[in-house]
Amino acid sequence: MADRPLVPADQVISEITIKALILGAILSAVLAAANAYIGLLVGLTVSASIPAAATSMGLLRLFRRSTILENNMVQTSASAGESLAAGIIFTLPALVMMGAWSGYHWGTMTMIGILGGVLGVAFTIPLRRALIVETDLAFPEGVATSQVLKTGGVITDKDHPEYHPSAEAKRGFRVLLAAAGLGGLIKLLESGIGLLAGSVATTKSWLGGKWLFTGDITLSPALLGVGYIVGLNVAALVFIGGVIGTLIGVPLNWLINGDELMQLAGVSGDMTSWSAEDWENLAGTSWQQCRRIGVGAMMVGGVWSLITLAKPLVDGVKASLNAHRQSRAGEVPLRTEQDMPIPYVGLLILISAVPLYFIFLYALDGYPERYWIAAIMSGLMLVLGFVFASVAGYMAGLVGSSNNPISGVTIATVIVSALILLQLMGNEGMAAKLGPIAVMYLAGMICSAAAIAGDNMQDLKCGHILGATPWRQQVFQIIGVLAAAGAIPFVLSILDQGYGIGRVSPLNPEATPLSAPQASLMRDLSTGIFGAGIEWNYIFIGFALAVVLILLDQYQKRRGAEFRFPVLAVAVGVYLPLGLSIPIFLGGLLAHWQQKRRGTPEAEGNGLLLASGLITGEALMGVIVAVLAVSAPGKVPYLGDIALSSWLGLAGFALCFWYLAKKS
Repeated sequence: MADRPLVPADQVISEITIKALILGAILSAVLAAANAYIGLLVGLTVSASIPAAATSMGLLRLFRRSTILENNMVQTSASAGESLAAGIIFTLPALVMMGAWSGYHWGTMTMIGILGGVLGVAFTIPLRRALIVETDLAFPEGVATSQVLKTGGVITDKDHPEYHPSAEAKRGFRVLLAAAGLGGLIKLLESGIGLLAGSVATTKSWLGGKWLFTGDITLSPALLGVGYIVGLNVAALVFIGGVIGTLIGVPLNWLINGDELMQLAGVSGDMTSWSAEDWENLAGTSWQQCRRIGVGAMMVGGVWSLITLAKPLVDGVKASLNAHRQSRAGEVPLRTEQDMPIPYVGLLILISAVPLYFIFLYALDGYPERYWIAAIMSGLMLVLGFVFASVAGYMAGLVGSSNNPISGVTIATVIVSALILLQLMGNEGMAAKLGPIAVMYLAGMICSAAAIAGDNMQDLKCGHILGATPWRQQVFQIIGVLAAAGAIPFVLSILDQGYGIGRVSPLNPEATPLSAPQASLMRDLSTGIFGAGIEWNYIFIGFALAVVLILLDQYQKRRGAEFRFPVLAVAVGVYLPLGLSIPIFLGGLLAHWQQKRRGTPEAEGNGLLLASGLITGEALMGVIVAVLAVSAPGKVPYLGDIALSSWLGLAGFALCFWYLAKKS
């Protein structure tokens, strides 16, 4: 029997208001910008529900009257921006990297984001009852967000004689702002002024050049926050992946394939005459090959996710259809069980098929048989979109939105759709160019749908605990999608010009590019399948690694162990530079230590708010610095590489670590 919601079904308080609509849309755009930056930097995104809830409580308390359900609506809309950003940045930058787009096209990107996001909401509406009401899935971020919102009380009314402002709600907002200020300051001193180094790296040749060592650490407060939020299990696996790909893979690859690496890196002659730059080029070339191990592991991990979720998905759909039949038989659902009507959902999906068709026509412009290919692509979007959105919704309940393997879903989409199009179009002439483009359009929409689906289910779980009206939350989720879809293209354009996304910025070549690991992977997969093919040797090693991890994970599952081995976390670590995984691991260690020290869930402390603040502050400052670099070059006094920048960077990172440990 489900627990009684905080606001009973027979009690009606304000949910949809003008101030909630405006605030939700603004926060959606802001958090989309922050998550776009952090996702392009490290390839991982985190749920924005908790910082959105804390911000909402702080801002809505400025009004005479507000309610907990208004706050819930604001965080529902705001967190949609973070999720849609993930769906877009994992895929669409590939179109710029492969040269299909000259820049980030606002109209096309906005339409892809809107269609994918709205369909992600629609696909999960029939699953709400099955996954939230009739199962015991954890939905960790949804539960944690509800606890944050409860600290603000049910109704705030300054004219009420018994009005007592919640000290807890005020304090939470201040904690978030202070951490955001620190994260933003560190980012300004690093990227804006150049006083602090953003990373520390070294490459060494040992044993007479037979063993090649390379390692680095990225000094990012945001990555420390990411690790704190995802927890020790995922953070440790990402770090293990980094060790496999860099500390083990790079030297072994050099030992076995030294001659090939020398040729690829353009290094020749006797190694005693090689410079430090030559060794760095060799290490970088070796790592570029080793990271393909992560590609193979991601491919197997994506397929395994679909296999393991097949039965729960079918059971969930059956339960939802049974609930709909009961409502049609005359049973009036409670307010807290009223979803958007299924006929409206079906109509929304059918209407979406029209713009889907024209978008694919646009992607295939110039191809003689584009009309029927576009129809097939539209059908694939509706079928694969529903399957993968359902998988993402279930996974959000199982492991949370921050740990949701959206990358695996997207990899599966790219491979399946690319292979289908390859059979239909071939890879000769125009098809070789347009095929990968159409695949990335489809991947962008499906990835957006899957990301929004996971967020929607997480928010609906929060609403279920609080006593929200589901159809109103679903409307607010769509509002968040619309706001974010319009903002993200502008943000990506600014970041690409200020830093470069997966490439050196043409306007600011001195800046360190954002790696955009997922988008780079999607580009390589789609163009490889349609082009000369993919180099499979390292990918096959990734297949084997994934099988070992799956067996370990199943063993841990049978033992009932808390520490698990999800494939995609290790695969992402292999694919990313080692330096990104180190601060994530340190954040995970700190979260685990704090939880053990207190003996309570982390949601009860300040840690999540502090970590979210560090992420948001650094990310938003990163966007601001990019804007300044593009619009006012030379106006900010950039110091460049100063003698003590590495030590100062380490000191700044240590300060953030101490702050997170002390205040959480």
